Amino acid sequence: MSKVEERLRAAGLELPPPSKPIAIYVPAVITGSLLFVSGHGPLTADRKLIKGCVGEDIDVAGATEAAKVTALNMLATVKNTLGSLDRVKRLVKTFALVRGTPGFGDQPKVVNGFSVVMRTAFGEEFGVGARSAMGTSNLPEGICVEVECVFEITP
Repeated sequence: MSKVEERLRAAGLELPPPSKPIAIYVPAVITGSLLFVSGHGPLTADRKLIKGCVGEDIDVAGATEAAKVTALNMLATVKNTLGSLDRVKRLVKTFALVRGTPGFGDQPKVVNGFSVVMRTAFGEEFGVGARSAMGTSNLPEGICVEVECVFEITP
């Protein structure tokens, strides 16, 4: 087990099996020392999507938990791609979309759920990167949050 997985387990977090693409794309692409990870959503351990529109049928707390689930799904993809999460040097950039009602403005609070997991996995210095959190009126399958990232990796 990697050091990153040990930190996650100590925090009570466990990686799910990596999810499979639902369209024509690859989950992650390595170029040079960067790993670009495609958008991931909140797929639970029992393989159900967390759906909803924040402010309508899911609250900020529920969406924040969905963002945590999304982070674990992404880490499962990263591990599957790299063989070990210990190859991640740092999180470079996070781009997140939060499905919310018109006027909903707490996207950063929701995405903090994702960021907390990354900080737990890679530490304050390397697990907190540049970040954008934007609102949208719709996401695939009605999910409440979707996140993509760029990581710096070791060979």
